[in-house]
Parts: sequence; structure tokens; C-alpha cells
Amino acid sequence: MNISKKELLSIPNCMSYFRILLIPLFCITYIGANSKKDYYMAAGIIIISGVTDFLDGKIARKFQMITEFGKFIDPVADKMTHGAIALCLTLRYGYMKYLFIVMALKEGFMLIMGVVNLRHGKKLDGAKMYGKICTTSLFIVLAILVFFPGIPETTANVLIFVEIIMMLVTWALYIPVFYKMRQTWAK
Repeated sequence: MNISKKELLSIPNCMSYFRILLIPLFCITYIGANSKKDYYMAAGIIIISGVTDFLDGKIARKFQMITEFGKFIDPVADKMTHGAIALCLTLRYGYMKYLFIVMALKEGFMLIMGVVNLRHGKKLDGAKMYGKICTTSLFIVLAILVFFPGIPETTANVLIFVEIIMMLVTWALYIPVFYKMRQTWAK
């Protein structure tokens, strides 16, 4: 992939870099939180990240700034952000470690299958609708757990369990997609 400086420094891509830079700030703020104000500051960082994530796609489409590199860096910033939030939440919610493990396994599978198919000249044409729904529901669950630090443990565990199921179903739905892709290059 030949990437120009203009492409690297496009506004949508810079917004993705900014989201990546917010990750350590969130982690430091959340892990060091010892008051509701601290947790709300961490939540504010997530809001800023979410708004820039929403806007980078809008800007890229509106001003024809969609690039192959942007299609790569945006989901990387998303996955890094979600992973960091989930990892931080494992310190507060015991069952979050199971969601984090499922998340890591699913994303690892997606990465490996993406690389394998790319080596054979094939790639997904963007996320499937169920993948987008899963990503959105994950962000909502993570946001709720950060925004409401006093949430009852049972409620938190139900949210985490539902998201684990959602992620496993999404993972299962992607398996035949990658299998079909493999069939086309295996011939």
C-alpha cells in the first residue's frame, strides 16, 4: 500500500490518531479514579472519542476523503479503544474478564482471517450489519459501565453476559463469510 503524506494527514485519519492518543489518557484517568468526578472525567474522554469516531466517517464521506488507509486505521482505533476500556473495566467488574477474553479471541480470529484472505487477494467489503450492531452494543455496554460507576453488580453482570452472547453470535456469523471467501481462493 502506497500512502501519501496527504492521505496520512487527512482530517479523518488525524481524528483516528487522536482517538488512539486518548486511550492512555482514559486508562490513567479510569484506573486512578477514586471519586465520581474522576469516573465522569473518564466518561468524558469516552464521549470525546465517540464523537470523533462518528465525525471522522461523516467528514470522510462528505468531503470524499475515504482512503484505504482510513478504512484500516479507523477500525484499529475502535478496537484499541474498546479493548482498553474493557481491560480497565476488568479491574472493577469480575465478569468483564470473560467479555475481554471473548473479545480478544473474536478480534484475533477476524485479524487472522483478514490477513489470510488478503494474502490471496480477498477482503471483506466493510463490516457486516451484525458486526456493526455488535460493535455498537459493545460500545453501549462499555459506556454504561463507565458512565455509571455505582451500577448494581447484578445489572453489570447481566449487561456483560448479554454482550458476550452478542459477540459469540456475531463471531459465529462471520465464520461462514470467511469460509466462502476461502472457497473462492482455494479453487
